[in-house]
Amino acid sequence: MRSRNVLVPASLLVGHAFGSSCPGYSSYSQSRNPPLSTGAYKLASQRPAPECRTFNSTLIEDAINRMKEDVYDVDLFRLFENTFPNTLDTAIKWMGVAANNTDEELAFVITGDINAMWIRDSANQIAPYKTILNSKSDDIASVFRGVINLQGRYLIISPYCNAFQPPPESNMSPVQNGGTYAVTPSYDRSIVFTCNFELDDFGGFLQLSHDYYEATGDLDFFGKFQWISAVQSILSASEAMRKPTYGPDGEWLRPVYTFQSQTMSASGTLGNNGMGSPVNDTGMVRSPFRPSDDSALFDFQVPANMMLSRYLESTSKIMEQLPNAPKGLAGEMQAMASEIREAITHWGIVKAPGGKEIFAYEVDGFGGQNLMDDANIPSLLSAPFLGYVEKNDTIYQNTRAFVLSRNNPWWCAGPYINAVGSPHIRPGAAWPMAAIMRAMTSDDDVEIITAIKEVLRSTDGYGLIHESVDSFDTSNWTRQWFTWANGLFGQMIMDLAERRPHILKESFQPFFIEKD
Repeated sequence: MRSRNVLVPASLLVGHAFGSSCPGYSSYSQSRNPPLSTGAYKLASQRPAPECRTFNSTLIEDAINRMKEDVYDVDLFRLFENTFPNTLDTAIKWMGVAANNTDEELAFVITGDINAMWIRDSANQIAPYKTILNSKSDDIASVFRGVINLQGRYLIISPYCNAFQPPPESNMSPVQNGGTYAVTPSYDRSIVFTCNFELDDFGGFLQLSHDYYEATGDLDFFGKFQWISAVQSILSASEAMRKPTYGPDGEWLRPVYTFQSQTMSASGTLGNNGMGSPVNDTGMVRSPFRPSDDSALFDFQVPANMMLSRYLESTSKIMEQLPNAPKGLAGEMQAMASEIREAITHWGIVKAPGGKEIFAYEVDGFGGQNLMDDANIPSLLSAPFLGYVEKNDTIYQNTRAFVLSRNNPWWCAGPYINAVGSPHIRPGAAWPMAAIMRAMTSDDDVEIITAIKEVLRSTDGYGLIHESVDSFDTSNWTRQWFTWANGLFGQMIMDLAERRPHILKESFQPFFIEKD
């Protein structure tokens, strides 16, 4: 999720990379383009023409054609048809190869409306296509490899940073974001766009690596280029960010990362002279910024630590099979994964106001607890989606009940959509992403159908997933081009086609009662 505090001149906002005859997607997506769907919602058609798409995939087109047979409701299918391919259609800004190795594929994926690549966003943008990826020779396999390789490069150069400029091989000019920052470690602005340290960037890289390997079995890829070095960089930075504020004798320990910025928002910078609030020695890894790019209240963000633990463990299985991996590296990954899991169990499980045990959103190890959830993933709601716990886990079910209730200060309820929101926007602004995640972590047909209906009626006729929507006014929304959420909706439909196909045979049309 890109930060609202970044200032970008309008001339630098991008649509896509092809000829002048193709409309920029920033403007294209703000129109209700015909032909409209034939259902009650009359959703716009938001796919660019094939010659204007940033990546054309036979696999994607085949999947869409198959789903046309599986999805009964015309409006639901239109929303799927618009959203599932949205990243490939609009956000693959450049693909090529490394200057020093023509075998090393690279892919620069923009978030949507800024010409920069967020580690976390790009991982989540590409991840939905694991549902159709089967072989390293598939057309979209090159996108996975290109994103993993470029993310790896960035994580080696500046592991504490979250968003990056186009690679020099692209011949694209760097984008100046207009912000004023004081950050340690220092970084090169020709390479880095913003440098918020967000732990879920590490989880995103490892998850995408896991997804590619699980789908293709392409072990050789991980030993060829910079993947091993990127994992070493992640482990080194994670270990540094586990360090507490005070040593055993009480001496203050200087943090490796600090961040200050000139901003109108308190969540756009870190307090305590850029160091954030003190933390105790817990075994978890600090995340001064959340997946929303907002600063944390307490630095041990539990969902991000869940994600890191889960995917360090799974990708260690890749590492231990690589003949050129340093001896013991897979064991280091497994050890950190285990230690983080133990730390979450010890420090991250707390008593809710009603007395039940739940996962806290953030803790500091001194007793500080932030009981909430945020729509951005990783979230507490997404814990089973991440593979950290089973859906029926007692602590998760308690947490879920808390998150989806008024006890969660960021639960946004209203007549149109009921979902978790985020302090990134404001109270009352529900995030459709959270409604999608609610459906993806449920086995209850009524709950899933309700969530889908709410998302379907939240697009304001544009046929795309917005960042946030006012629970009482669906015409009041933020971001019309949000490829991460679009892809997640498509992934949800693909998931339901596998585990609950009967739901896709339902009608999702609204019922209107005529008055005499």
